[in-house]
Amino acid sequence: MRRGALLALALALALAWFAGLGHRKLVKADEARYGEIAREMATSGDWLTPRLNGFKYFEKPPLQYWATAAAYRAFGVSERSARLWTALASFLGVLLTGFAAARFYGPAAGICAAAVLAGSALYVALGHFLTLDAGLTFFLSVAVFSFTLGQAQDNARRRWMLLAWAAMALAVLSKGLIGIVLPAATLAVYALWQRDARLLRRLHAGPGALLFLAIVAPWFAAVSFANPEFFRFFFVHEHFERFLTTVHERYRPVWYFAPVLAAGILPWLLALPAALWSASRAPESAAFRPSRLLLAWCAVVFVFFSASSSKLPSYILPLFPPLAVLIGAYLVRAPRALLCAQAAFAVLAGAGLVWLGMRLPDFERARVSAAMLEAYRPWVMGAGVLLCALALAAFVLAAKRRAVASAVALSAAALGGIQLAMLGHETLSEAYSAYHIVERARPALKAGAPFFAVDAYDHTLPFYLGRTITMVSYRDELGAAIGWEPHKFLPDLPAFAAAWAREPEAFAVFAAADFERIRREHGLAAEVIARDARFVIARKP
Repeated sequence: MRRGALLALALALALAWFAGLGHRKLVKADEARYGEIAREMATSGDWLTPRLNGFKYFEKPPLQYWATAAAYRAFGVSERSARLWTALASFLGVLLTGFAAARFYGPAAGICAAAVLAGSALYVALGHFLTLDAGLTFFLSVAVFSFTLGQAQDNARRRWMLLAWAAMALAVLSKGLIGIVLPAATLAVYALWQRDARLLRRLHAGPGALLFLAIVAPWFAAVSFANPEFFRFFFVHEHFERFLTTVHERYRPVWYFAPVLAAGILPWLLALPAALWSASRAPESAAFRPSRLLLAWCAVVFVFFSASSSKLPSYILPLFPPLAVLIGAYLVRAPRALLCAQAAFAVLAGAGLVWLGMRLPDFERARVSAAMLEAYRPWVMGAGVLLCALALAAFVLAAKRRAVASAVALSAAALGGIQLAMLGHETLSEAYSAYHIVERARPALKAGAPFFAVDAYDHTLPFYLGRTITMVSYRDELGAAIGWEPHKFLPDLPAFAAAWAREPEAFAVFAAADFERIRREHGLAAEVIARDARFVIARKP
């Protein structure tokens, strides 16, 4: 493919990737949590201590908060700014994956690998959903690819190794110690597999460790000095207790990530087993074997999180870029029958989406009304039609033995279909975001008046109110932080009733099912100013 065509392809990908970032409202809990922490950081000017609803929040390091707060300062607080870092990191991850595959296996493999990653269902979804995993995945990918490129050549090894150390440091600042634990475990597994202990002497560990500490240590030292509670909570509770116990109530069986990977790698699932087998048997004659290193990485990430007592689908995202490299390298020489089969499977998946769209209102629930689902129907059906059409084009190209073009078409099918389905999810946002009820209440709200969340809390409330609120009774994930700053919290309903009586002006949000009971039992003078299926917002008359 000529350079101009490559640039056009990259531009088209960028337009598709960043389109609609601000279309959807933030939803609870992750999107609202990370968007709000950055908003409070940008508003307060305190870039050292992350806070959520005014409470110290030490579950994760600050790199993404810094990036998002900077985006707020530059472009204003909005959904687009909130998701910008996630989208940028995941987009750069696609380009990085294509570059690495091209260096390892040739230009055609590079295009296929980028196409695989840009069309993988889980990667696309999490690349447009505000969590910390896209940033972590990007820096871990920089680390593993830099290490692989550095070990595969002698003339620039030092530069690649230092880049790998810097990337690990930024991964630690993105999500914690897994930024160095996973690469270290992968190197150990690879060295044992290859029986190559000399590998450990080629890491430039001295200057690399100094660079790592120079990047990581300043914030950890400063935040620990300013907040004595940080060290134990972050390193013990958020790492060892999270991994070894069910304290976070995210326990899943050991096989949990097998279906997550199978669904997340779609539409490339049929090529996955053959790609892994091919990589394990690759006749690499050099002392260093890139395919084995990438296989070791995928295995370490998968096994590590499968062994953990805390599991979420997003945890295995870091294995997707190296996995895309292996699949991309295989697709270049894959049998025509397999290429046609995976495209045909995508056509059937698109038809399934169309059928699902037709039946969507049948899935009405208490929170999600039939009217919302009816509004979502054309988006889901449109996603299915787009997936069918482009997957059919991929099938035709595969039948003509145009493997690279078929991969690009199938990637476009998956990316377009997932993007449409995600954009259409905005029709359901009232069930997952406080934006709508806040907007209905906004004309009656007054700046500076206390705002209480009474035995209920939605993470999107502070973000869309543009302020922190006083929590009553309900602790949720902020239990430890409330213990550090209990004066910011009201422990029970009598304490709230007393505070409500003292204030000349006040506002409160209640669970819709509890409002009348609380008002009656505590004799509250309260006027409803907004209501939906989940919440009631009231003011003191």
